[in-house]
Amino acid sequence: MSDPTFTGRVADRAHSWWAQSRSRSQATAAAFLVLALVLVGISAYVWASPTGAPLRDAVADVTETVTPFAAQNAELRRNLDRATQTIASQKGKMTAMQAESVAAQAGAAKQLAAAQQKTQAAQSELANVKAQLAAAQAKTGHSSTSTGASGKPASSSPGTGPAPITAPARADLLKPSSRYFGMFTDQAPFNWATFDATSAKIGVSPNLVGYFQGWDQSFRADAVQRSWQQGRMPMMTWESRPISADNSSNSAPDYSLPKIIGGDFDAYLHQYAKAVVATGLPLAIRLDHEMNGIWYPWSETDGAGNPINGNSPGDYVKMWRHVHDIFQQEGANDLVVWVWAPNIVNNLPAGHKAAGYLESLYPGDQYVDWVGLSGYLRPPYKSDNDFSFDYTFKASLDTLRSITKKPIILAEVGASETDGHKPAWISSFFDGLAKPENSDIIGFSWFNLAVTSYVEGVRATNDWRIDSRSDSLSAFIAGLTRPEDDFTLTPAQ
Repeated sequence: MSDPTFTGRVADRAHSWWAQSRSRSQATAAAFLVLALVLVGISAYVWASPTGAPLRDAVADVTETVTPFAAQNAELRRNLDRATQTIASQKGKMTAMQAESVAAQAGAAKQLAAAQQKTQAAQSELANVKAQLAAAQAKTGHSSTSTGASGKPASSSPGTGPAPITAPARADLLKPSSRYFGMFTDQAPFNWATFDATSAKIGVSPNLVGYFQGWDQSFRADAVQRSWQQGRMPMMTWESRPISADNSSNSAPDYSLPKIIGGDFDAYLHQYAKAVVATGLPLAIRLDHEMNGIWYPWSETDGAGNPINGNSPGDYVKMWRHVHDIFQQEGANDLVVWVWAPNIVNNLPAGHKAAGYLESLYPGDQYVDWVGLSGYLRPPYKSDNDFSFDYTFKASLDTLRSITKKPIILAEVGASETDGHKPAWISSFFDGLAKPENSDIIGFSWFNLAVTSYVEGVRATNDWRIDSRSDSLSAFIAGLTRPEDDFTLTPAQ
């Protein structure tokens, strides 16, 4: 149930609140209206009244300030755009210039390569022309030159240019009218400095020059030409191994005798023989010397019968004949004097001293022009060594003479200064050459160097040089210049 009194009070209060709220809203609206009228009035005063000018100027200043900044920004943006375009343009030009530079460099490189190729071709053609000219000159010289082993190059007539390089005919070289005196030095015939210096001390100019070449080298026509320009017969020791090979090793598998026999080097040998023919001048070739020893890779067996470098008995002769036959096919044997030159037998293993062993290594008279020997006065000395010619050479000479009647050349000789026996040995050497039984010895070539090597396991330096000491030099001069020794003596220049 309800209370009429409470209800009436609530209604009276609600009526009272609403009445008050409406009165306030009306008052507020009136206030806003008045304020709006005041602001309108002020604005009208500012823009219409002269006293409102300061306010108008202030507003104008703000407007004017904003306007220049916008203009400057626009100008800056235009400048930036222009700079960007300029940079891009310059980059394009630089790229183009770089491309042109690269193209120019490539073009220059091509031109240089082409020029180099033309130069090489011209040099090759010049070398061929020179070789052909030398061959033609040599053929002319062979028909007119017969001065023996000491023949000199012909002189040219005034205005005809350099003298042609000439040499004695091969037949005259095979059986010379007098003996050869030769030397090995460190650089001859490519450089004559040491050769000529020693010759000057002796007072006599040698008429033979010895030098070494390997099977990794092409034929050196200049060696032969330079030798004959000096009137000296060239004798090349041709080793079937690289020229730089170490003498302390007898192993060179790539150059074994079976590989040579089997044709591995045929192209090389044919080209070599052709080069000899193109040069047109004679030379002696001492192929794979000292084959009866055990220290080179072309030896067949060691002292106990074991193979050396994959070789077998009989291979050496097959190799020699194979090389000789290739030279024959190319016509080179008309210019080559083939020298088969074993080592003296004194210090060889017993099996290599045995009867018949040296004979088994001889290729045959139709393949050999001269037979030779390597023989030295070399320490350590055996107790029976009397330091004489006969002790050093006689046993080996007797064996050679039992095999063939070919002329003999002592192709590599020398004497050590160790223990002071050298002068006496040199005197005996020339005494031995003067004996009638040795008249088939057509000369010798002295190994004029000082060398360190191993002999029978002992390392030693031996001075083989002719002028190693004054007494050795004096003994050499005395022996060489005796008439009975039958050397052609040309005074040293």
